[in-house]
Amino acid sequence: MPTTKPILVTGASGFVALHTIIQLLQQGYKVRATLRTLSREAEVRETISKHVDINDNLEIITTDLMQDTGWDEAMKDVDYVLHIASPFPLFEPQHEDELIIPAVQGTLRVLRAAHKANIKRVVQVSSVAAVTAGHVGENRTFTEDDWSKVENNIGAYQKSKTLAERAAWEFINGAENTNKMEMVAINPPIILGPVPNKDFPTSAEVVRTFMLGQVPGVGRIKMDVVDVRDVASAIILAMNTPEAAGNRFLGDIKFRVFCFPPF
Repeated sequence: MPTTKPILVTGASGFVALHTIIQLLQQGYKVRATLRTLSREAEVRETISKHVDINDNLEIITTDLMQDTGWDEAMKDVDYVLHIASPFPLFEPQHEDELIIPAVQGTLRVLRAAHKANIKRVVQVSSVAAVTAGHVGENRTFTEDDWSKVENNIGAYQKSKTLAERAAWEFINGAENTNKMEMVAINPPIILGPVPNKDFPTSAEVVRTFMLGQVPGVGRIKMDVVDVRDVASAIILAMNTPEAAGNRFLGDIKFRVFCFPPF
């Protein structure tokens, strides 16, 4: 049976977070979701209400991954935190720290606030980008034991996800975690699926760009993808499965080969 306490979900307006919130509400959970600004609250509620009756089961509050304000309130009377918020831009930033600092500092801020509030378990949505990047020329099967090689000039996003997840595990396995708070990491590949609002996520934007013919042509490429609804289900399973504690899980990768002729 779902807990009577709310589940905290960070980054409520995001692609994965919206699907996760919808599934939580459908399963009878109460949800407390975070936004950087309440200016998007009405939009988020409208989007979610198209898929499930919200009633009084959704609370939205303001927090910022780069600010301490609001996190104590966010964690109040919560047992589980689903940390989904993380920047994923379409283009490389001017400087890698634009992604790395919010990802690393934001993750640690969430974990420290959760620890202070005696949270039982945090599920961190990481990425396969924290597993496979930088392994140049390695033709093999990657597993949860692998980490991206940040020293090999990988992209800013891949580096941010790797450093953020490593920092999270160092906190969980370190002396600062006196409460023995649990963590599970979910590492999906490119996430596609139904876009619930007008905000196309970076992954879907790539496909839409191809479909609209905005790229004159592209070579034969291979992408590992997973359905956003499966990712949301995996996040909830990671929260509920006792033996998942202390593990990271690669997403259910389904390989697809796309061949786009010139338009």
